[in-house]
Amino acid sequence: MKKHLEKKTEPEKKGDEQKINPKDVLNRFLIGRAWEVLEAARLQHPQVAKEVENALVKQIQAGNIMERITGEELYALFYRLGYRVRLETHIRVLEHGRLKSLEDRIRERTSNFSA
Repeated sequence: MKKHLEKKTEPEKKGDEQKINPKDVLNRFLIGRAWEVLEAARLQHPQVAKEVENALVKQIQAGNIMERITGEELYALFYRLGYRVRLETHIRVLEHGRLKSLEDRIRERTSNFSA
């Protein structure tokens, strides 16, 4: 009876390992803008992004990746693979304790010159 119970629980353990959610694994390792890069890659290159995601999960589970992955590092990975991931970029200027978009800053400067 004891051997029968042990055999019965072994496949369940393997099934639990296979049911690991990749998002949970990546959540522990992706920091900064990494999720933003991955989401942009999913929209622009869905198949490649899925392959990269699966490869990252496998490498993390195997213990080959021990450090956290930043957005810049993930972006560089896609770049080295030959896939350009376009990200929405905003340039902001800190002036007098306020953040302004570069567009607003230029608009203010040009309106001051014309006045």
